Amino acid sequence: MRPTHCIIDPSAIEANVRTLAARIAPTPVCAVVKADGYGHGAVTAARAAIAGGATWLAVAIVEEGADLRAAGIEVPILILSEPPVSAMTAVVERSLVPTVYSSSGIDALDAAAAQAGEVVEVHLGVDSGMGRVGSQLDGIREVADHIGRSHHLTLSAVWTHCPVADEPDNPFTERQLERFGTAVSEQLPGLALHVANSAVAITGHAASAGAPMMARYGIAIYGIDPDPALAGMVDLQPALTLRSEVSYVKTVRAGEGVGYGHRWIARCDTTIATVPIGYADGVRRDLGLSGGSVLIDGRRCPIVGVVTMDQLMVDVGAGPDAAAVAVGDEVVLIGKQGGAEISASDVAETLGTISYEIVCAISQRVPRVRVAER
Repeated sequence: MRPTHCIIDPSAIEANVRTLAARIAPTPVCAVVKADGYGHGAVTAARAAIAGGATWLAVAIVEEGADLRAAGIEVPILILSEPPVSAMTAVVERSLVPTVYSSSGIDALDAAAAQAGEVVEVHLGVDSGMGRVGSQLDGIREVADHIGRSHHLTLSAVWTHCPVADEPDNPFTERQLERFGTAVSEQLPGLALHVANSAVAITGHAASAGAPMMARYGIAIYGIDPDPALAGMVDLQPALTLRSEVSYVKTVRAGEGVGYGHRWIARCDTTIATVPIGYADGVRRDLGLSGGSVLIDGRRCPIVGVVTMDQLMVDVGAGPDAAAVAVGDEVVLIGKQGGAEISASDVAETLGTISYEIVCAISQRVPRVRVAER
């Protein structure tokens, strides 16, 4: 079988949730497992997070919640955006907790709940600065009253999202949460609220909005800092290793090109190792052109040329170390090998993006193997 795979360590996710929960105790933890658990596997991540103390889960779409229910997971599952009108019946059938903020969404959910003879818990989503979705701050009361007029819905919480919380010196987050907390206390006194994503909870900004019902930890439960600026604030364990193996080794002479377009030309005789992973697996095509590398035998070796759909090429040099590289040698793209490490954040910095994109981009063609299954 193909040697390329992700190794997922559920014990790392469990440990991270315990660490993060202790940071905000006694506030409960909601583990965000959308996007297939940020590429780690949603069911695996959910079970590990629950074992670590999470009492809620959060997803982006109804289908993600349905998959968790099909796997036998019973804790409350929050949907982070209002579902389409056509999905409200599935929301009720799967006992999911939807975010709502529009009249059409509220009416459709109420109708679906009435048909099922159920009373459905909802959370009101508020746009207090993200500019994406949610009720405006001055319209919270109106939306809440609409929910209150529904016979089969109950409003249990109101929440918002912070766009710059991963910038600890940016004053906007503090102002945003103060405005949000004030708006909720004035328009919906006594209603539970939650505001904290990973960055908000780690930096401690959540206190600005009052006592929260829970903190929504996402990227941090996977052992990845929300932003390099927050690195080291919490001791986290990366839960994902992306690895492959050397599939072919050859000598390339000085002046010869490697890969499509010959975007890399050998300056001297060198040894090139081919690795069976490419952009169809989620490795960006320009990673080598941007200075990306892999670990082979505990040392960083540069990716050369463009990454192709199914393979990439690595310059392992021309000395004794290169001579020792052989077919079957382990190649680590994200993770540790010997005393060296390439983190998802390292790859993101190389490509000028964020770590979220790096792990979420790993395609389903790459098998996820739990540590216990190896």
